[in-house]
Amino acid sequence: TMMQKWPVRKARPFLEKLPPEIPLITGQRNIDSLFPIAKGGTACVPGPFGSGKTVVQHQLAKWSDVDIVIYIGCGERGNEMTDVLREFPELSDPHTGHSLMKRTVLIANTSDMPVAAREASVYTGITIAEYFRDMGYSVAVIADSTSRWAEALREMSGRLEEMPGEEG
Repeated sequence: TMMQKWPVRKARPFLEKLPPEIPLITGQRNIDSLFPIAKGGTACVPGPFGSGKTVVQHQLAKWSDVDIVIYIGCGERGNEMTDVLREFPELSDPHTGHSLMKRTVLIANTSDMPVAAREASVYTGITIAEYFRDMGYSVAVIADSTSRWAEALREMSGRLEEMPGEEG
């Protein structure tokens, strides 16, 4: 059945927030040993066009020891998002052997979509991640590319005649 009982508004578990001490096992030896990521922490994969950032993100989605993966393609080129949408259903989860899509949420937003949609895509992904986190799942949010998201934020603030940034 599609019905799910879940409270509409629930207090955030801010009193229980623990410092990021538990390592996120990414399955990538160079990241796990040289640049470890803590659960609850953040990381970035910098690099120029064609350097393999998206490939690293795909591997993180596949091998990370998390329950749910939220992949946000924000402002990506259409052919790149098409590749992601075609490749992810074919990937298998190495932990369970099932399709990776059973634990993945894909949010596709190409560069030819409206600026407001590009801005909203990351917020949508974070909202979905918070939902699963509040249910007790371990969630990884992968946003590709945050620079295009920041570009959309600047463009929207320019159109609204505001200072760039959330608080001015």
